[in-house]
Amino acid sequence: MKRLIACTVIAMSLPVLAGAAELKIGVVNTERVFRDSAPAVRASKKLEKEFAVREQEIQKLAKQFRDLQALLERETVTMSDADRRNKERDLANLNRDLQRAQREFREDLNTRQNEERTAFQDRVNKAIHEMAEREKFDLILQEAVYVSPRIDITEKVLRLLADK
Repeated sequence: MKRLIACTVIAMSLPVLAGAAELKIGVVNTERVFRDSAPAVRASKKLEKEFAVREQEIQKLAKQFRDLQALLERETVTMSDADRRNKERDLANLNRDLQRAQREFREDLNTRQNEERTAFQDRVNKAIHEMAEREKFDLILQEAVYVSPRIDITEKVLRLLADK
């Protein structure tokens, strides 16, 4: 909400400021930077590697669950009541373990993604700030409803991040 108010105030004051002096304005598509920049791609691959083993373990557990469920459905008529109850208990335990493992995986992955995104966001903001000072921008916005290609500096930011 604060960001929307700040953008509205800036947008309303641009015509007044434009009359005072020539403004140099740029807009950065931060979602594109977070998605397409070289450091973002490297961070994404790093997270994939970091969580690959746990993901495989969860897939193995899910396969065990499906196999046991299929066995129970297929042979429920021919099993004794004690065997069926034991298999159903095993299936319930396996289901609980699978759900817990999936939940912990998602929580840990989300935490790590947020950590990486925060660190990367700081890096992006510093790069934009350095570029703004070097190229003497008066105003750089992140995100807008419409951006003219003339003031879209996303490519410059992507190149700057690729060089670092």
